[in-house]
Amino acid sequence: MTTPEQPFYRRRGFVIGAIVVAIPVIAVGWYLLSPLFINRTVEEEFPRAAMAAVPADMTAEQVEQEMIDAEGDNVESTEDMPEADPVAIVTGTIMGADSFHRGSGTATIYELADGSRILRLEDLDVTNGPDLHVLLSPVAAPESREQVTAEGYVDLGGLKGNRGSQNYDIPVDFEIGGELSVVIYCQPFHVIFSTATLDPA
Repeated sequence: MTTPEQPFYRRRGFVIGAIVVAIPVIAVGWYLLSPLFINRTVEEEFPRAAMAAVPADMTAEQVEQEMIDAEGDNVESTEDMPEADPVAIVTGTIMGADSFHRGSGTATIYELADGSRILRLEDLDVTNGPDLHVLLSPVAAPESREQVTAEGYVDLGGLKGNRGSQNYDIPVDFEIGGELSVVIYCQPFHVIFSTATLDPA
């Protein structure tokens, strides 16, 4: 015998069952379709280690951290110009290699009265890094390790400071050719930080 309450409970059970089924269907539908209506912006910096040669005893993450740590250390080094009647031979503007490795200032090679030559970096301000060196490369605006270290390049030694004005002695047997660049170069990871293409002064 059917009581008056049974249709009510049947309807209630049907509604509850429909809700139980509808919830996962709606959730799956939202998961699949929501990307069509929602925009999400993600901006990440390009990893510094992607431009570096990773040594065998380090991971890319370790290289990345070492370069980030070095960026925060600014070293000021200011030297006076030699008083030996310098004559400017070639000069150029220092520029950063990319958005991470920034640089500004001027680079000039001078010949002194005694015939010796120096590279002078003036008003230098470059991103700091681990074991940076000053190189003269026989390639204008080099963009790779191979171009930086092309035949005839010379390493003038470690960068004295990533800010200031500094002098670097040039070997007597170094020949200034048609193309020449100053390169601020990270030795351990082979990354170009800054360059300056030198033209006749």
